[in-house]
Amino acid sequence: MSPEQTPVTSLGPIAPTPHAAVALRPAAGRVTGGFWAQRRTTNADISIADGPRRLEEAGNLANFRAAADTDPGHAAFAGDFQFQDSDVYKWLEAAGWQLADSPTPDLAAAVEQIIAQVGAAQRPDGYLQTYYQLGGGTPWTELGWGHELYCAGHLMQAAVAHHRATGGTELLDVAVRFADHIAATFGPGAAVDGVCGHPQVETALVELYRTTGGKHHLDLARYFLDRRGHGTLSAGADRGHDRDPGPEFWQDHLPILQADEVVGHAVRQLYLLAGAADLAIETGDTALTAKLEALWQDMAGAKTSLTGGVGARYDWEAFGDPYELPADRSYNETCAAIASVHFSWRMALLTGRARYSDLIERTLYNGFLSGVGLDGLHWLYVNPLHRRARAHERPGDQTATRTEWFRCACCPPNAMRLLAGLPHYFATHNSEGFQLHQYATGVYGSGHFTVRVATRYPWEGRITATVEQAPPSVTGFSLRIPAWCDRFQVKVNGAAVDVSARDGWVTVSRAFAPDDTLVLDLGMPVRFTRPDPRVDALRGMRALERGPLVYCLEDADQIPGLDLEEIVVDPAVAATVTARPNLLGGVNTVTLRGRRRRTSHDDWWPYRADGKADTAGDEVQLTAVPYGVWGNRDSGAMRVWLPERAPGTD
Repeated sequence: MSPEQTPVTSLGPIAPTPHAAVALRPAAGRVTGGFWAQRRTTNADISIADGPRRLEEAGNLANFRAAADTDPGHAAFAGDFQFQDSDVYKWLEAAGWQLADSPTPDLAAAVEQIIAQVGAAQRPDGYLQTYYQLGGGTPWTELGWGHELYCAGHLMQAAVAHHRATGGTELLDVAVRFADHIAATFGPGAAVDGVCGHPQVETALVELYRTTGGKHHLDLARYFLDRRGHGTLSAGADRGHDRDPGPEFWQDHLPILQADEVVGHAVRQLYLLAGAADLAIETGDTALTAKLEALWQDMAGAKTSLTGGVGARYDWEAFGDPYELPADRSYNETCAAIASVHFSWRMALLTGRARYSDLIERTLYNGFLSGVGLDGLHWLYVNPLHRRARAHERPGDQTATRTEWFRCACCPPNAMRLLAGLPHYFATHNSEGFQLHQYATGVYGSGHFTVRVATRYPWEGRITATVEQAPPSVTGFSLRIPAWCDRFQVKVNGAAVDVSARDGWVTVSRAFAPDDTLVLDLGMPVRFTRPDPRVDALRGMRALERGPLVYCLEDADQIPGLDLEEIVVDPAVAATVTARPNLLGGVNTVTLRGRRRRTSHDDWWPYRADGKADTAGDEVQLTAVPYGVWGNRDSGAMRVWLPERAPGTD
């Protein structure tokens, strides 16, 4: 293989140990062209490159220098939150995966400089959190809001990324010292017996164990998982806040094996479940695996928006009740979409089931990508499915308007790290063969089996996989058939093969040779999707989808003066697809016919008696764009769910 075809190391963000109880193992990957290459190039060249400047302006880096006593002019903590160190660690993780993919001297130098600042700030006993080191309070006394373990977890993940990308141990040594300090501080009979208000350290400790081989890291992760749900955060967790969010917010209301639904703060819940999945992978805990499958199903089946977004409520950024999925008021934090991807990928590795990668695909292209501006510099914290022309949003920067940075800047560096490490979520292997989960132009391999993929996905449904390397024996090559697809065809070396999808996978088994080519064609008609009838807020609505993409209407694409609140659509009227290479970075739009809705009730009263139905007025042409790119032109109206034209209306 040529250098540009050689995949990167298979040691990505999740690297199960050889004895792990997994159905699938992550394969190596390098994205070389197409949709995800475009977005990842922007992430590398603009977002990640701009990160140090943003962290400097927000005071995050000055906090480390002040804690190290190397910047006396900034002796006071800068920022509004105790956990601002985590933004630096997430950026370092993003930079680490980017260095593994495309090392550049400038990025390597910036990483080394920041690592030196982090290391210099660490106390001799291993403790590291600048807020408390700069006089914000006493360490380990504010477990609810202090987020010391949360920050430690992101430090560990950054250290693992840097080590796997470069072989360096400077940041890994810092992370191990902090982990050892935590192990000496927490546990039955120790100085502290409790859990963090924001789960995250659990999955990080498992990855640290996978990297160092230190079983005490795995044992500490198990302690935190088992200790959670026993009410240790019920006293004092709301210090400094007007309201107590309650134990569900902290994920401290029930032990995980007793939980029967996903509840509370969406990011906290899903980070906890991702950590539990890591433990199940490494310990073979079948009871925990079964519980995780049930909780994932509760999330996916009753508490996930069409876009893959999760977290229905602005209030405490929480999951709502089953089928509480309003289009206009769903919070759908960008970090929650990222957490959903983390949880689902671990479940895919654990079980081998395609449904987890189906949700990953939906979330990546829609609920996650909407949070990332096309310019790489503007972000969304919340991702609703409906924005009115006169939107009355709550004060602050957590609005449905793209923002350069946030007071609580968790989302931008979190998105950077997911995009930088994304190729590691695309392919797997096991003793039976090789599996492609997501479709992007690039090279993917497991050491014994390597394929080169070419595709214009998600705009077109053809995926061409050419074998670069294969063992001499019979190997199963599996491709995921997305849940939205009801028509597909497979050809091998130009000849159609009769294969059927089984549990979401189509598998071709043969003794592959170099240059063998497998072509998968997925049917991609426009779909008018109905909501579940139990979603009261969406009854009588339809949404447009094509392939993995959810579409939306934006003001900018419609005729002047059209109010998106007025329109109705008829799913019986065919929609057309048009390639628009010069629009929003190059997209396919969907054009459909709708009508203005005219109401028959009096202007001053919005309710009417039976029999006084709305009537459909003038026919209008409507243009829809992918939801993942909405809000990149202005802050106008947008909607995903469209009222369906009632039968018999004129």
